[in-house]
Amino acid sequence: MNTLALIIVVSLFLLWNLELIATLLNLKTFPSTPPPELEGLMDQEKLDQARSYLTTNSRFDIIRASFSLAVLLAFWSLGGFHFVDDLSRSLTENGILAGLIFLCALFLAQNLISTPFDWYETFVIEEKFGFNKSSPATFVADRFKGLALSAVLGLPLAAGILWIFNEVPNAWLWAWAFVTAFQLILTYLAPSLILPLFNKFTPMPDGELKEKIHALGVKCGFPLEGVFVIDGSKRSTKANAYFTGFGKHKKIALFDTLTEKSTTPELLAILAHEIGHFRLGHIRQRLVVGILQMALIFFLIGLATDPTGAFARQLHDAFGVAQISPQAGLVFFTILLEPASKLLSVLANAWSRKHEFEADAYAGESTGSPESLATALKKLSRDHLSHPSPHKLRVVLDYSHPPLLQRLKALLS
Repeated sequence: MNTLALIIVVSLFLLWNLELIATLLNLKTFPSTPPPELEGLMDQEKLDQARSYLTTNSRFDIIRASFSLAVLLAFWSLGGFHFVDDLSRSLTENGILAGLIFLCALFLAQNLISTPFDWYETFVIEEKFGFNKSSPATFVADRFKGLALSAVLGLPLAAGILWIFNEVPNAWLWAWAFVTAFQLILTYLAPSLILPLFNKFTPMPDGELKEKIHALGVKCGFPLEGVFVIDGSKRSTKANAYFTGFGKHKKIALFDTLTEKSTTPELLAILAHEIGHFRLGHIRQRLVVGILQMALIFFLIGLATDPTGAFARQLHDAFGVAQISPQAGLVFFTILLEPASKLLSVLANAWSRKHEFEADAYAGESTGSPESLATALKKLSRDHLSHPSPHKLRVVLDYSHPPLLQRLKALLS
């Protein structure tokens, strides 16, 4: 237990306490009666159900976070990282293969721990409140598909990073370039190769809605290659919509649960909001900032994996691992970064909320009907049993979208 280890442990506990305080304050601010802005859409019974949903999820999140922290600290204090590192090196003399074994062992252990919680969340909590439509077979299939994708995509990526840090000068710079290129390629291929593995994409049949969607795209200078409906209802009753693709190959994906619950003006308003993100440059800005942020992270990873560096030595000593290695440095730096990244996300969330306000305004202007988007937002909040007025601390820490009442005020003012 050196100074850096003490700093990491204290930081993790402080983060846990911050989350606990935010959760308790968020529960306290839940309104006792439906807000006037939701009159006609949310009655007292629906509000009480939303409160119960929030309370249940909050308790579950506290238990899950507490268990995860306890497991990490127990594994760490009992020499778990040292054991896995020694085991991986004993199985092979190849440094890259040993690194992959180390990373895979920790990844699978984490997945094993999280699976029961995910199962309970899906088949107990979401089932209790009428959201879950997933079957046990679908849940298990999704898990295996996720593991298979992690193997097919994650192993080559991890192997490439390990090779760069083992063999290439200025490794952080080349690793950053490699990961950035990998992510951009994956983003381009995901709509056609990865997403269809989990959901069925059906071209929207010809009709008034499709015609109006294409007309909206033309009006906003946003050409569409296709409009699709996703079978989201096979997993959840919650609704969503998103865009995929680059350049002239943009596609709209609407959950079937959204098309069933929304009117045509509401759907057009939701899509106009998403178009606003593109037209206002939000997507491009976030991409550039994400790439620059990744550069900083890899620079710091370089310090955490430098076999001659004092920081890397202290970091590995903190976790009880004798030999400095890229794989161990990556894992330890991720744990070290968790509290810091939570604080940095405060800025990212504030920036994202600003973008959401701007996209709302764009949708209201481009459709000429801000009321349609307002109604759509109200329905989504009601149907998802969302907190209508979350506490400011919870918003600052976690909300990438503004709370509903703030969005309505800005949209309709």
